[in-house]
Amino acid sequence: MGYDLVIKNGIVVDGTGAARYQADVAIADGKIAEIGKVTEGTKRTIDAHGLVVTPGFVDPHTHYDAQICWDGAVTPSSWHGVTSVVMGNCGVGIAPCKPATREIAMKDLVNVEGIPFDVLNKGITWDWETFPEFMDAAAARKPSLNLAFIAPLTPFRHYVMGEASMERAATAEETAQIAALIGEAVDAGALGFSSTTLNQHMGFEGKPLACRNASREEMKAYANQLKQRGKGAIEIALTRQVGVLEQDQCELLDFLLEESGRPVTFIALFDRDDIPEAVRDTLRRAAPMIAKGARPQTSPLPLTRECNMDNPFAFAAFPSWKRVFADTAKDAQKKVYADQTFRDQFRHDLKSPTGFSDWRRMVVHNVNNPALKQWERKSIAEIGQAQGKDGVDAFLDLVLADNLDVELTISSWNTREDRMRELLNNPAILMALGDGGAHVDMLCDAGYPTYLLGTWVREKQAITLEEGVRKLTSDPADLFGLKDRGRLRKGVPADVAIFDPDRIGSTNHGERRHDLPGGAKRIVMPSKGVEYTVVNGAVTWEQGKLTDAKAGKVLRG
Repeated sequence: MGYDLVIKNGIVVDGTGAARYQADVAIADGKIAEIGKVTEGTKRTIDAHGLVVTPGFVDPHTHYDAQICWDGAVTPSSWHGVTSVVMGNCGVGIAPCKPATREIAMKDLVNVEGIPFDVLNKGITWDWETFPEFMDAAAARKPSLNLAFIAPLTPFRHYVMGEASMERAATAEETAQIAALIGEAVDAGALGFSSTTLNQHMGFEGKPLACRNASREEMKAYANQLKQRGKGAIEIALTRQVGVLEQDQCELLDFLLEESGRPVTFIALFDRDDIPEAVRDTLRRAAPMIAKGARPQTSPLPLTRECNMDNPFAFAAFPSWKRVFADTAKDAQKKVYADQTFRDQFRHDLKSPTGFSDWRRMVVHNVNNPALKQWERKSIAEIGQAQGKDGVDAFLDLVLADNLDVELTISSWNTREDRMRELLNNPAILMALGDGGAHVDMLCDAGYPTYLLGTWVREKQAITLEEGVRKLTSDPADLFGLKDRGRLRKGVPADVAIFDPDRIGSTNHGERRHDLPGGAKRIVMPSKGVEYTVVNGAVTWEQGKLTDAKAGKVLRG
């Protein structure tokens, strides 16, 4: 019969956790046709001697909902061996959406996911209104990667309730309508639904993101949609303080597991040295829920963010900063930052931090004003010490002196190697939180698969290659019911990553590019050692470059 592609002499790691072995992998008609010794003819051969051949990686936590309109290659995920991405996380998204409310949907993405408004306004194609139409529009664009969708609760509530969704719980009648739309989305192939309870998730005009107003009765109705169908999962941003699961959040998690009968994955589980036992306490507290199918998410990366005052997302968790998010125009921000009452409220908030709290971890990356150059590469704590000011005054005085142009770097979580080893070796924890497509001018963690394999598997040997690959492939695929992805076996779609185990990795500091709609800046994470990626049988990435292949599909649950 002859094959379309044969990958010869590779080290096969099949995604299940089973031991590696040497074999050829043959592909025909977009599927894995044979694994073993292949002798029949083929149109193309890749010599994978010394290379590892695995299933393509599945990234379960992205925010590419808007980016897929202008970037079918879903960069930078496609540079890192990723063949399938799941978007629509954290309750925020752009479908369903009526034409009259597009600005609100975009402003939600600006405030929650840190994507500049001009980029969204120029880039989003709006060739849909309902959620099934959104998925169909994605398929019609012929993407390079596989795209999967969770139904984000905010736009569904907004679609039915209008602006009231930002103010109150739904009535019984509205709840029934929203639940029916979520059911329709799941029937069309959505992998479940997502929500958030986080204080910092403020949307349009600095109001709480609409899904934060959902009552328990609503959440029961939406979870029951999954129970009735026996499919799908729930993703929820749950922890008010990163890494800390509180009692009411445990109760909500248990409630969602019971009412849906499905897995629930929640964020964010980062190790933090300012609350040394937070993660261990959270895992102890969550143990009964984990036994029922709860999956906490972490990232294998130390979390480092760039921050500027165009979008001061790093401070969104603090109640005092609501004033800033209500109007982020420069002049309006300046008035707030200069106001003594605001500064005193911010100081008060810092006593019980829900997010950033240590001025030693905030470093000045770049300033525009030449008179301030002496403060570059210095922390706010060091600047405050030199000026005889506390952190709040040192920071806000610098921001004002640089006309809000100052760029900062904040390093916060997942910095302790011993604790990271515990997280990586805990089978309940989902490797995720790459946040691809979000916070584009602050950070890029979408390269976490290659970082995991380079840093934690090869360099630190914290986990085996087989386990590292399983965490990136069958584990996230199974959570979302993508049963034919994440494994190398005969008859399944040919999503394959081929990499050099001695070189695989990514830089943890990003590279700046001006390639968003309108030439806007983003930070990307280049990869190393990924030689080839195959999506549904087509070579998509070849020795450091994307090809023209567009064989990606919309994956329907």
